[in-house]
Amino acid sequence: MMRPLLPAVLLAALASGAGAQVADLVDRSALRVCADPANSPLSSEDGSGFENRIAELLAAEMGVPVQYTWFPQVIGFVRQTLSAGRCDLVIGFAQGDELVLNTNHYYTSTHVLVVRSDSDLTEVDHLADPALKGRRIGVVAGAPPTTHVARLGMMNDAKPYDLMTDRRVENPAGDMLQDVQDGVTDAALMWGPIAGPLVKDNPELTMIPLLKESGPPRVFFRITMGVRAGEDVWKRQMNSMIRRHQDEIDAILRDAGVPLVDDYGKSLKPEAEAAEL
Repeated sequence: MMRPLLPAVLLAALASGAGAQVADLVDRSALRVCADPANSPLSSEDGSGFENRIAELLAAEMGVPVQYTWFPQVIGFVRQTLSAGRCDLVIGFAQGDELVLNTNHYYTSTHVLVVRSDSDLTEVDHLADPALKGRRIGVVAGAPPTTHVARLGMMNDAKPYDLMTDRRVENPAGDMLQDVQDGVTDAALMWGPIAGPLVKDNPELTMIPLLKESGPPRVFFRITMGVRAGEDVWKRQMNSMIRRHQDEIDAILRDAGVPLVDDYGKSLKPEAEAAEL
């Protein structure tokens, strides 16, 4: 998921003298997690999200409880939570995002195409497939696959949905899937970790990971955890826990229905690989 960039002056402050002091902000008596209270299936205030389960796994390793700072993942999320010192860890952040200091990535996933299971589009596996021409496709405004849709000349038939919303009052992912199911659209282009869990137990919908897209922007992303700039000791501790519990993290993600792919977004990650890590 794309997020707005931090103002350059604030980023510079975090990286300089101010950043040298932030390690003192980490509370070792609890795992303080910054999260969206209504970003299901990733995070939820009722604890049902797969990021909630990963947080519980890490907290158990540390022998401390999980404490949440809830804030909608819209503009100002990091500034109002992690940067403000109200919490110490964001469970899911795209690798390379400049708002945080990234840990090592703990999974890679991709955008997917969701279609009705009785549709003639179930064999489509790339966006340039002629079968998609003239079809009504749901797209997330500003998301990487939308650029591919535009390049292929299919935007006139697309239906856009909002990217940055307060999910306590809006549900664009649910709306996209309902529109496919109701025949309002023929397909939906969605981020796999959102779509996968939502269609996992719905036999009327089929999810197709996009593994054959070429040209920028890429549609797959490596997902890390985010800490404050300068907190290198805390980052190393998280990296160590990710490494030791990678198989358990993979199991949580697979159980949730998240499509896991290799680090280059070219093929699905085989389940046996988790046992070898």
